[in-house]
Amino acid sequence: MNANAKPFWNPYLAGAGLGLTLLLSYVVLGTGLGASGAIARIAAVSMHAAAPESVEANPVMGPWFEDGNPLRHYLVAMLVGSLFGGFLSSLAAGRAGIVVERGPRASAQSRVIAALLGGALVGIGARLSLGCTSGLALSGGALLQAGSFVFVGATFAAAFAVAPFVRRLWR
Repeated sequence: MNANAKPFWNPYLAGAGLGLTLLLSYVVLGTGLGASGAIARIAAVSMHAAAPESVEANPVMGPWFEDGNPLRHYLVAMLVGSLFGGFLSSLAAGRAGIVVERGPRASAQSRVIAALLGGALVGIGARLSLGCTSGLALSGGALLQAGSFVFVGATFAAAFAVAPFVRRLWR
């Protein structure tokens, strides 16, 4: 990490920026933010290369191929833009680099394994619920959907329940 890295943004300003981004998404696109749909479409294209008939017969992924390339979707553009913007932001802040963030009691390998397992669980949950945390918590919360508030409450409750088991790794 760069010793001359700029400090992190004020979380309130960053939150206001995210809120304005969400508002702009509704004004320009007519829909909210999300990420898991893009990853699902990328996975569908990958699977389609190996077994096109099976993917096209799938009731969820099949319709994505009816209008041509499933990657021509706003969520895919949003994912690419988020990755590109995040990279440019890290460069501008002097924070670009390949680093494994971890506590002093966790090895880099255990942190990567935990992150991959956690990401896989979240990804499976996002597909089962037909949306990810950004789509449900941010976009649904902005629309005052009751299910979004239940989800956020359940997410915080689960995090507090699991925290004692992983806290020792970060001390």
